[in-house]
Amino acid sequence: MTSHAVLLDSFGGPEVLDVREVPAPEAGPGQLRVRVAAAGLNPMDWFMTSDAATAARFGLSLPCGFGSDYAGIVDQVGDGVTGFAVGDRVFGCAISRSIADHVVVDAAGRVAAGSDVHHTPDGVDDRTAATLGIAGCTAAAALAVVNPGPGDTVLVGGAGGGVGVFTVQLARRAGARVIGTGSATSADALRALGAEPVVYGDGLVSRLRDAGVTAAIDLYGTETVLAARELGVPDERITTIAGQIDGITSANGANAAPSAIEEIARLVAAGEVRVPIEATYPVEQIRTAVELQAGRHVHGKIVIDL
Repeated sequence: MTSHAVLLDSFGGPEVLDVREVPAPEAGPGQLRVRVAAAGLNPMDWFMTSDAATAARFGLSLPCGFGSDYAGIVDQVGDGVTGFAVGDRVFGCAISRSIADHVVVDAAGRVAAGSDVHHTPDGVDDRTAATLGIAGCTAAAALAVVNPGPGDTVLVGGAGGGVGVFTVQLARRAGARVIGTGSATSADALRALGAEPVVYGDGLVSRLRDAGVTAAIDLYGTETVLAARELGVPDERITTIAGQIDGITSANGANAAPSAIEEIARLVAAGEVRVPIEATYPVEQIRTAVELQAGRHVHGKIVIDL
């Protein structure tokens, strides 16, 4: 049996991505094989494979797969697996190999170990389920650091991106007021999520001087961190997922509470959290999709159909 997968023989940009025919993987003991229906893109996907040094930090070697989020149907169950059966709808993460017809994941795995799997709730379609893993866990981990609640005003840098759409809505559900940075063109999208938009860039601190910011989450780089410090926000109520600054606790989706992603999926199924999908592409257009995603001006998520 053969399968198709996005593979790369050298590290680099979208130009190194190819769709290849490969032998279908087989589920071993404690594993599931998933027939993937959709795979969501994340900035970490192309960041991890951008160059050899970065790839090595994540334990990747050539030839290498691509993509981390997936959703689909279990089509093979390995020995010793309980709680899953052939035909179950599932979603989760398969780090740097999710964009493929079939992926094998550990039934009891965790993202930190390279893969995980969860039942897809009724009412959540595969495209939406394929956006939840990395972004949802990262948002949950960031919010756990700053612990927003009623009376807080949370500044979210890069609020319109894939992680931002979850961060904003979950912070609002916690009772906080949210101010989200973005481009001028993202204002309506941020308002739709429940954030008050503010344009990033020069003059950000002056635009926020009277906002009463009490916590900050930087989802892009370090601009939001530095602005929050200048506004008097204590370091323990600031976090970042990309930039590294002494004294600031970084958030990593691999450290999210085990129940976090299933709770987010439940909220999505109940209509209490929504996931804006900017675009969908067939797998044959993977390079075009990654070029759009890597531009970092997407308002929501990009999904690959398989």
